[in-house]
Amino acid sequence: MSTLYEKIDDLMDRKRKVELGGGDDRIDAQHNSGKLTARERIDLLLDEDTFVELNPFIQHRATNFGMDKIEAPGEGVVTGYGKIDGRPVYVFSQDFTVFGGALGEMHALKIARIMDLAAKNGAPVIGLNDSGGARIQEGVVSLDGYGDIFYRNSIYSGVIPQISVILGPCAGGAVYSPAITDFIFMVEKTSKMFITGPKVIEAVTGEKISAENLGGAKVHSSISGVAHFTAESEPEVLDEVRKLMSYLPQNNMEKPPVLEAEKDDGWNNDLIDLVPIEGTKVYDVLKVIEQVVDDGDFFQVQANYAKNIVVGFGRIDGHSVGIIANQPKVMAGGLDINSSDKLSRFIRFCDSFNIPLITFEDVTGFFPGINQEHGGIIRHGAKILYAYSEATVPKITVILRKAFGGAYVALNSKAIGADMVYAWPNAEVAVMGPEGAANIIFAKEIEQSEDPVATRAQKIAEYREKFSNPYVAASRGMVDDVIDPRETRKKLKESLEMLRTKKETRPAKKHGNIPL
Repeated sequence: MSTLYEKIDDLMDRKRKVELGGGDDRIDAQHNSGKLTARERIDLLLDEDTFVELNPFIQHRATNFGMDKIEAPGEGVVTGYGKIDGRPVYVFSQDFTVFGGALGEMHALKIARIMDLAAKNGAPVIGLNDSGGARIQEGVVSLDGYGDIFYRNSIYSGVIPQISVILGPCAGGAVYSPAITDFIFMVEKTSKMFITGPKVIEAVTGEKISAENLGGAKVHSSISGVAHFTAESEPEVLDEVRKLMSYLPQNNMEKPPVLEAEKDDGWNNDLIDLVPIEGTKVYDVLKVIEQVVDDGDFFQVQANYAKNIVVGFGRIDGHSVGIIANQPKVMAGGLDINSSDKLSRFIRFCDSFNIPLITFEDVTGFFPGINQEHGGIIRHGAKILYAYSEATVPKITVILRKAFGGAYVALNSKAIGADMVYAWPNAEVAVMGPEGAANIIFAKEIEQSEDPVATRAQKIAEYREKFSNPYVAASRGMVDDVIDPRETRKKLKESLEMLRTKKETRPAKKHGNIPL
């Protein structure tokens, strides 16, 4: 009869076998391809010595294609929980050394169980994806496993933060789970995402393209908008994940963590010279944001996609805020199809997780063009209106310069629910710019005058004085206050403190129907 010590030795041997994954040769191959192992990634992501592994001994039950003779230690995925900056998170990390990280029935079960635990305990779930896709040998049960994961991604959306980190291939149905999650991180040159790979595309359409040019990090961060963050290496991208988590609450019932901030009077002289008074002159709105947030620290989301709009996270007086800003140096900061999608989804994320929204506005309107109209700018632009109107978190707008037409209404105006709207004294709030308005209103007068150029200039100045300034909007209550630019941070600090106890509800309903 064996002793308990022998049983313990057997347990340790079994654990070591699981921890070795596909074995030394495959681990070497993983390293030689510039990638870390599933467990090395977890160690980098989580606080030291906090990871607790779950279900290490789960095994597949497939018998076809010789599977009854093949072992898959850990079922090709490491799952468990740990901490980031002392706060609990749940993690799954696909192991490419075991079946190329391919997802089978029990692999999916492990992921589903971790997601359920995360939801029950109100903590974020982070997926480290490195998989060749569905495990073909298991047939349709692999696809069913994906369905179990997609369902949980959808049901837990807006309940707990869900983060996807792509650290290798991600193809076919495997891409849809990350696409449902809140944020996607990719590593340059090693991460790939596509529904159909280069070979299938060439066979079906005749188009030739490399995997990198089809679905690499650069493509998805700048062209498709699928990825939100990229980095040059796995350690860097995992460090970025940790930084993102510092801005987020654990779940939809909590508020984000509050960090200690240096006390200041909120007065900043540098803001005076950052925004030119002339509406046609460009500037970088990132410099404005950096002057307003704590320590100039702004964590931009989708920095390389739809650059005419800037979105990201910062802190004001230690409290997390979501920031949205027009970028005048790209497309004059106008709103188009891609920027509408980008900012609408960001608004909805922040609203889901109790993160106040600050909008820095300098917009001439929605971007004109046949491609924009035929591409559905009406439908996409409507998402902005819907997202701001639906959001119940504190919402503050600062009009830096221009606020024209429908874009003025869409970008968190009082009419669609802004709690506070501030304007700088140089702000122009109007149906359209003075030049265009004068051309329409005074067309006959200009045409019939002896000096049309002088008359037009006079009428433009007249319109600007009467209508295109912040005081008309302020007199109607559409602007709460016209402020000195140097006190912008002070006003935001005061407003956020005042709105900290805000409670607002919407009519009871199953859900709305956002114009997707």
